[in-house]
Amino acid sequence: MTPPLPILPPTVIGSYSMPEWLERAKNEYLSRRLSKRDLDEMHDSVRKAALKDQETAGIDIVSDGEAQRDNMIDYFTERMPGVQVDLGSKRFYYDFYDSIVRSKLATGTLGLSEEARFLGRFTEHKSKISISGPHTLVKRIQNKFYDSEEAFALDLGRVLNLELKELVRAGATELQIDEPYYSGSPEDLPWAHKAINAMVDGVNARITLHVCYGNRYGKPSFEGSYKFLFPAILQAKIHTVSMEFARRGEDDLQLFKEFNVPFSVGIGVIDVKTNEVESAAFVADRIRRALEVIPAERLVITPDCGLVRLHREVAFGKLCAMVEGTRTVRKELGK
Repeated sequence: MTPPLPILPPTVIGSYSMPEWLERAKNEYLSRRLSKRDLDEMHDSVRKAALKDQETAGIDIVSDGEAQRDNMIDYFTERMPGVQVDLGSKRFYYDFYDSIVRSKLATGTLGLSEEARFLGRFTEHKSKISISGPHTLVKRIQNKFYDSEEAFALDLGRVLNLELKELVRAGATELQIDEPYYSGSPEDLPWAHKAINAMVDGVNARITLHVCYGNRYGKPSFEGSYKFLFPAILQAKIHTVSMEFARRGEDDLQLFKEFNVPFSVGIGVIDVKTNEVESAAFVADRIRRALEVIPAERLVITPDCGLVRLHREVAFGKLCAMVEGTRTVRKELGK
């Protein structure tokens, strides 16, 4: 049985370092010069290494590192009944396929439960699985059927709800919804949270909503303040909201004084867009500043975003610093 989590649990967002040799292999597969079986074996070896690094670093809630995912869009659109994907529309694995929906989305599984079974086999740590959210998918799939983005997102929420329930049946207890496109379309928030609620309705798992400013090719896609999230985000039926603060600074922490936030907060203390490895003391100081606003019992410690664009030794060093800084603050709190 997985032991209970300590106070200030460190976790990851999802992705871990992608080896250059695996990137080359993915492109070989895309060019039909490598078999799916061989690529899947490579994926699994990298996923196991990602788990080992996280466990060694001391991460409390681990992921499989997501090496099997080319990006946060195609992994879902390729599997989604009713979405037409042009498999000849990209040259490199990390690009996005052109995808389109011309009729109402069909009901069917995406097959993500393999990830839950993999984690159950290869780690005894508490683990999490990330899923791209309805709003983000709407922004990347061309809509030729639904009357509005809101209607499309609500139906995506319905389809993804079934997949979340499949994941729970396969053993998942921690699920994360990734919605970076909130930051690029803040005007959508009055309806976007409704799609989240449709997605999580009746799902018996702990739900985190991750909202960052993008991490495409190791660079932000958007800029701004998290103020746009409030008060609409308070209506989302989630347990934790996860946000990036390391790169952007802590000014937006004041929002948690201004609004009565009913859920926990995942605070990004590691900048994933630089190769500089933070010191544990620097991480500890960031956590202390967050504690001035958010009680320790409601704080989760995270990187800003996924670690996929970092070399493995850098990603591992950052996780070690994050854990060591967290342990320093725990001792100060007597926990």
